[in-house]
Amino acid sequence: MPDIVEAAVAAGTFNTLVAAVQAADLVDALKGEGPLTVFAPDDDAFAKLPEGTVEGLLEDIPALKNILLYHVAAGKVMAADVVGMSEVETLQGGKLPVDASDGVKIAGAMVSTADIEVDNGVIHVIDSVMLPD
Repeated sequence: MPDIVEAAVAAGTFNTLVAAVQAADLVDALKGEGPLTVFAPDDDAFAKLPEGTVEGLLEDIPALKNILLYHVAAGKVMAADVVGMSEVETLQGGKLPVDASDGVKIAGAMVSTADIEVDNGVIHVIDSVMLPD
């Protein structure tokens, strides 16, 4: 079974996320033992950001790393678990509010594909990039 990074690369729809993870030097962390839960914005989610945002973040590695870690939680949190939670604590230290009243939203981002199991955790695809306060 692939790890988080291998699965993201193989999917072909996370090119921006993979480039950001590489730029922030988080590849080894996301290839580590885990388990980790990643709320992964796809390329369409990154395209929703204002023009120049991604380029700006690639030049501000501490901010980029902060945002990326805001999308990762310790442990393997499956969709069935998320539905019963009010929030998910991230590796960045923030808490992502969970809304399961109409589909599942994490900090306002809709989960479009849930429970992609990988060797070191699980990936949930989301439709927006979540930004910490």
